[in-house]
Amino acid sequence: MDYSNYETYGFDSVSAFNMSTGYKERSYQMHWHSYGEILLVGPGKTNIFKVNQETYDLIPGDFVLIWPMEMHAIVDADREKSLVIQFSHAFMNSLFDLQRIMHFYRNLHVLCVNAHPELVHELQEIAYKMKDVFFSEGADRELKCCMLLMEFMMVLDEHRNEFAPELEADGRSGYTDDIMHRMIGVTDYIKNNLTADDLSQGAMAERAGISKDYFSRMFKNVTGLNYSKWLNMIRLEKATELLSYDDITLTEIAMLSGFQSIPSFNRVFRSEKGMAPSEYRALFIGENKDEH
Repeated sequence: MDYSNYETYGFDSVSAFNMSTGYKERSYQMHWHSYGEILLVGPGKTNIFKVNQETYDLIPGDFVLIWPMEMHAIVDADREKSLVIQFSHAFMNSLFDLQRIMHFYRNLHVLCVNAHPELVHELQEIAYKMKDVFFSEGADRELKCCMLLMEFMMVLDEHRNEFAPELEADGRSGYTDDIMHRMIGVTDYIKNNLTADDLSQGAMAERAGISKDYFSRMFKNVTGLNYSKWLNMIRLEKATELLSYDDITLTEIAMLSGFQSIPSFNRVFRSEKGMAPSEYRALFIGENKDEH
């Protein structure tokens, strides 16, 4: 089988956006990659997908959300008329709001048309606009598709209360531009200094120039996650990036990602990914060998 158009697309060095359709094969093995995917489920009686440890039996019109570096597989699905939207991790990290949305929805992997009809129909319209633009091969198609992808994310974010009602009371109270810039400063600092001696919430509140309690409340308001959860997500993103290099030991990866010990690294990684870092690396390296 030739999967070259699907799994080996050179996103990180070529493009921020790609789209594909028309796959005759009904399944694809468990794998991961550095770019994210949005799958619009096509017609067919059987549409079964797996993301991390969860298996989803979907219907035509549903969406599957696969964030960068997540394990996923197509168990059995009619893919000839399904739509696959692929976006680079670098693009999602290029704007703070895109980062915030991605982190808030990190554990959301399906959008079901029956459960959220208004939202899904609106997102379907955007996806089909992307398809028209992308396959027209007109001028500036990548830019136009990226703009539509941002619209997709904005619409999803407008419906966040459907997925997190507990945020309705105080999580939507808003924040000033000043607070946004302080949070950007903190998050940028953390991403560039994962091995720093003190990345505690208290230290970051001091860096932002606000009290620890206020920092905690505003950080969750802005990012959609509490501070410790967000910090572990950033460390895991760095770790999964480093796992693609087979000349770096797991101990070095743990330290470079900011984990204080191998047991801590293994525990957090297994909790999020459903497997040990060594198993994750083996899948990536094994798939690359198969490609070559």
